[in-house]
Amino acid sequence: MVKTKEKRTVDMQVMRDWVEPKSRVLDLGCGRGVLLEYLKQRLDIEAVGVDLSQEKISSAIKRGLSAYLGDMMEFMKAFPDQHFDRVICSRTLQELDNPTEVLREALRVSRHITIGFVNFGYWRNRLSMLLKGHRVVNEVYPTAWSESRPANPLSVNQFESFCADNRIEVVRHVFFRGNWKNEATFLPNLLCGYAIYELSSAD
Repeated sequence: MVKTKEKRTVDMQVMRDWVEPKSRVLDLGCGRGVLLEYLKQRLDIEAVGVDLSQEKISSAIKRGLSAYLGDMMEFMKAFPDQHFDRVICSRTLQELDNPTEVLREALRVSRHITIGFVNFGYWRNRLSMLLKGHRVVNEVYPTAWSESRPANPLSVNQFESFCADNRIEVVRHVFFRGNWKNEATFLPNLLCGYAIYELSSAD
C-alpha cells in the first residue's frame, strides 16, 4: 500500500510546477505545514496556512510558517478580493461542511485554486461496494471507516459537474492511478485514484 509520505510527494511535485515563484499562497487545512514549507523553500512563496487543529498549527509555526488557528471562512473574509495568487485545498475539500461556500470565497480572495482529492469513483471502490457491500481498505482509502475522519465521498465526474454548474473554470488537471505515481490518461472517473485540479472563476 502507498505510504502517506509518498502521497504527499505527489502534491509537492505538481504544485512545484503550478505555483508561481514568489507568489502569495494560502493553504486551507494546512495541517502541519509540510506542503507549504516545501513550496516556500523551493519557490520562495509568501505562505500562509489555516487549520482547526492546535497541534498541527503549532507544528506549522515551528517550521517557520505563518499559520493561524481557526475557521477558514472567517479567516478568508478578512482579506480583499484577489489578495492571494493561489489558494490550496489539498485533501481538505471532502471534509468541509460547506464546500460550495468555501470554494466561492476562495475564488474571491485568489486568482486560482488548486484542489486535490481522492476519487471515490475509483474502480476498486466500486468493485468492493458491488461484491462486498462496504468500502474497501485500499491505496485510495487506507483506513477503515471507524478510523477515518468525517468525509463526503467525491468522484471526478461529480466534481467536474459541480464546477460546470457553478461557472468555475477548470484550467488544468492531472489524474493519478491508485499507485499515486502513474497518470490515468483516460477514463479518469474509473481509473483515477487521486485527482488534482487548478480552478479559476469563469466570470
